[in-house]
Amino acid sequence: MRKSDGEYRWAYTQGLVTLGMYKLALKHDEPSYYAYMKAYVDHYVEPDGSIRTLLIDEFNIDSINSGKLLFPLWQDTGEPRYRAALDVLRRQLRWHPRTHGGVFWHKLKYPWQVWLDGLYMGAPFFAEYAARFGPVSDFDDVATQFRESWARLRNPKTGLLYHGWDESRLQRWADPETGRSPGFWIRSLGWYAMALVDTYEHFPTEHTGRRDLARMLAELSDALLTVRDERSKIWWQVPDQGGRDGNYLEASGSAMIAYAWAKGARLGMLEPRYLELAKESFAGLVDELVDWDEATGRMTLRNVCRSAGLGGEPYRDGSYAYYVSTDVVANDSHGIGAFLLASAEIE
Repeated sequence: MRKSDGEYRWAYTQGLVTLGMYKLALKHDEPSYYAYMKAYVDHYVEPDGSIRTLLIDEFNIDSINSGKLLFPLWQDTGEPRYRAALDVLRRQLRWHPRTHGGVFWHKLKYPWQVWLDGLYMGAPFFAEYAARFGPVSDFDDVATQFRESWARLRNPKTGLLYHGWDESRLQRWADPETGRSPGFWIRSLGWYAMALVDTYEHFPTEHTGRRDLARMLAELSDALLTVRDERSKIWWQVPDQGGRDGNYLEASGSAMIAYAWAKGARLGMLEPRYLELAKESFAGLVDELVDWDEATGRMTLRNVCRSAGLGGEPYRDGSYAYYVSTDVVANDSHGIGAFLLASAEIE
C-alpha cells in the first residue's frame, strides 16, 4: 500500500486484502494466492524481524492487523524472522496506551479514544499470540477489550454500537455524559463483528470470555438483522437511517457482516440460520453492487466508503451528515478485502 508520498508501508488495509487472499489459498489449489501473501510480508519483514515503515512509538493499533499474516508464515516455514516480527508487534501491545478500563487507545494521537475498528486490528492478533505462545492469562486481557468496549459503546435500545468513545469527553464529537460519538457507521460495526469471530476461534473452550464473545455476536447480529435493508439484504452506510437523503448501500460493511455471520454460524457462536442469512446478504451484495466486465472477466465493487473517522483535521464530528459526505469509491481495499474474506467463508 502506498502512502500519499508514494512510499510503500505496512498498512492495515493491505493486510485486510492479503488476509483475504490467504483465506482463499486455504480453499483453492492456487499457489499464487499464497505467494501474494508471502511477498507482501517479505517486502517489510527484515532478517532480524524488524518491520520496515512500522513506527511503534506512534502506538497505532492499526499497525497490528498485518501481523496476523505472520502466524501462518512462521508455522509453515519456521523462519526465525517471522517469530521475531510477531514479538515486535506483541511488544507494541505491551506498552500500548489504554483507557482506565484496560482497552487499547486507537492511536497515541487520539488519546483516551476507543474506536470499534481497533478491536479488529488488535484483539484477534493478541488472542492468537496467546494461544500459540502464552501466557494463558493474556486471554483475560483480551476478554476485557471486548467487555469494556461493549459496555461503553452499545446502545441498549437499538443493540448497535457507536463508532467511538472518548473516555476524557474532550472531543467535540463526544457526548459530555457518555463520551460516545453521535451515530452508527456500518463498517465500524462490521469491524467489530469480525473481531468477535476471529478472536473467538483462539479462546480456550473453558474461558468465560469465550461465552461472552458468542453472546455479544448473537446480540449484535440480531440488531444488525433488524436494520438490514429488506429489499437488497445488505446495509446502509448509516445503518439505522435507511433511505434517508444522502444515505447509500455500502459494500465493505455489508461484506464484513456476511463474513462474520457465516463464520459465527460455523463456529457455533450463532444459530445455524445465520449461515443462510449470510449467503442471502452476500448474494445481495453481488447483485446490488458488483459489476462484471464480460470482455475481461473483471469485477468492480461499487459503493465503498473510502475512509471515515473521528476528530482530526479536517474535523470529523461523527454526525449523519459527516458519514454520508465521505468519498464513495469502487474497488477500495476495505471493500475488496472484506469481499474476499466473505467469499472464502461462504463459498
